[in-house]
Amino acid sequence: MMNDWQGMNLISTHICKTRDVGNHGNLFGGVMLSWLDEAGAALAAEFAETGKIVTKHISALDFQRAVRPGQLIKIYGRISHLGRTSLKIEIEARRHSVYNGTQKPVCNCEMAFVRIDGDGEAVPIAPHIRDKIKNGEKNENS
Repeated sequence: MMNDWQGMNLISTHICKTRDVGNHGNLFGGVMLSWLDEAGAALAAEFAETGKIVTKHISALDFQRAVRPGQLIKIYGRISHLGRTSLKIEIEARRHSVYNGTQKPVCNCEMAFVRIDGDGEAVPIAPHIRDKIKNGEKNENS
């Protein structure tokens, strides 16, 4: 599978379960945040070619639609900026209809991740990683 790092790519899919909902029957916001953080970290780790990456920032998050038990949530993301030790990801959760294939946005945000060393200190992202964005290369290992 080819991965265009600057285009929106599917990162993960989740099913909203009854254990994930609150008193009003909608998905807990904290569950969605957890899914977004995990998906963002996976994309950042894959792109930066390291498992040593941590969440630094999650922007404001506005929920546009409710999610109910049994609904599928697909999380998409793209690399929006590459810094010396960090990268930013635009991430979006969409409610996917299994009946007709349509998708409707649920929420989106921007997340920042930092590459760290064994002591938890920020370290530079490898130079060859920068080339993935500069040259618009596609990754064959995704």
